[in-house]
Amino acid sequence: MKNLVQKLLAPLAAAVLCTAGFAADKIPVTASFSILGDLVRVVGGERVAVTSLVGPDEDAHVFEPKPSDAKTILASKLLVTNGLGFEPWAQKLAKSAGYKGASVVASKGVKGRTLTDEKGRPEADPHAWQDPTNVVLYVRNIAAALGQIDPAGASAYQANSEAYVQELQTLDTWAKEQFAAIPAPKRKVITSHDAFGYFAAHYQLQFLAPQGVSTEAEPSAKEVAKLIRQIQREKIKAVFMENMSNPKLLAQLSKDAGVTLGASLYADALSGPGQPGSSYLLMARHNVTQLALGMQNN
Repeated sequence: MKNLVQKLLAPLAAAVLCTAGFAADKIPVTASFSILGDLVRVVGGERVAVTSLVGPDEDAHVFEPKPSDAKTILASKLLVTNGLGFEPWAQKLAKSAGYKGASVVASKGVKGRTLTDEKGRPEADPHAWQDPTNVVLYVRNIAAALGQIDPAGASAYQANSEAYVQELQTLDTWAKEQFAAIPAPKRKVITSHDAFGYFAAHYQLQFLAPQGVSTEAEPSAKEVAKLIRQIQREKIKAVFMENMSNPKLLAQLSKDAGVTLGASLYADALSGPGQPGSSYLLMARHNVTQLALGMQNN
């Protein structure tokens, strides 16, 4: 009987050991912020363990790395950043930590946009992920980078990325349908800062914001007053806060302009679990839905 029990339990024990070994062997990957972390998890699947330095509802523009973040990078085999000037602190942190592992700039190949800052100088717009057609490039770049450090998983990463590309294309088609029903003169939105330039260009919308590309720069009283006059003149009702922004500025602006704030949008960060923006696809669908509802009231 004892030998029989041992024989029956042996396969189960082997399976447990195999699972434990697989979990321990997951490839550690560090992403600079939560949206990239989600994309790496989708592409990497069960083969990777992902850490995002800037977490949900946090602002990467004003992020200040901690010593523990340097340790996280050093323990990684791949560092994934957005590029386009979004997180200059990430490369500085990797260099100061002495990181020797692989790196990938997820936005490689994206046709960048340029805006002008409050002083009229050209400034790169890093928020390329707001256009889902750019995210196609993101996931393919991530798949290629993972395949280089883990050749055995290359085919799995490729399959995961291409399956996700189909989901992105479905999302894009759906979003275009939502906005097609809104007359062009009504396609105007107020948000906290200039995070939706790629989104606006792709879907032919107009976004206005009191802050520029980065949330670090505070707008002047003159700029805010000018925006309030435009809101009132053009009767813009679609006014939205971003999940990682300081609510005081836009709340005061909406009060002075006599408009009501809509639901929060997700710009530079995902939400926590159980919230409307806990993944890129959920984030994008939430934003499109809320923007379309808001613009209908213009």
